[in-house]
Amino acid sequence: MSRKPVHLAVYDTFADWETGHTTAWLARAGYEVRTVGPSAAKDPVVSIGGMRVQPSDALDGLRPEDSALLVLPGAGLWETGDDLAPFARKAREFLDAGVPVAAICGATAGLAREGLLDDRAHTSAVSFYLAATGYRGGDRYVDADAVTDRGLVTAGPTEPVAFAREVFGLLGVYEGEVLDAWYRLFHDSDAEAYAVLEKAVQ
Repeated sequence: MSRKPVHLAVYDTFADWETGHTTAWLARAGYEVRTVGPSAAKDPVVSIGGMRVQPSDALDGLRPEDSALLVLPGAGLWETGDDLAPFARKAREFLDAGVPVAAICGATAGLAREGLLDDRAHTSAVSFYLAATGYRGGDRYVDADAVTDRGLVTAGPTEPVAFAREVFGLLGVYEGEVLDAWYRLFHDSDAEAYAVLEKAVQ
């Protein structure tokens, strides 16, 4: 079955460990994963772990109708200024068009500043991390590993597996006992879950 690609935002200092489960298993499920950088020239970016990435696409040319999902990882740059604000604005464009967005770690603060968490249930590292942005959605904060509300997935920096689980459920990649088995295998090292997942993948 032909699917629209998933777009992974990449920018200097992006946290390369936070989206690995998500993108690897989406690719295994048949999604093309394309990287989206901040520069129209598609200049390489360097992750917080020193990984050099050549973006497939530039942010200004990305259209929601050409995508299945926009994934926003955390990055030091979310904390130090407005360099990544265009990615938060693009997330608004996606959500307004009914195309899902998944944000983890510092990207949740970027979305908070953009006002995208004011009226959606959400989570992050801790509630006071988002409160420091001055956003108005504090009463919608949920103390959970990951949260999905109206097409938006949020998670804190220690929950890359739960983040992936929410994305898979949102896109219908895995459901029910298969989704639960995937989570138990990779989050809890539950060997009994392997058989369920292996049967489903086959």
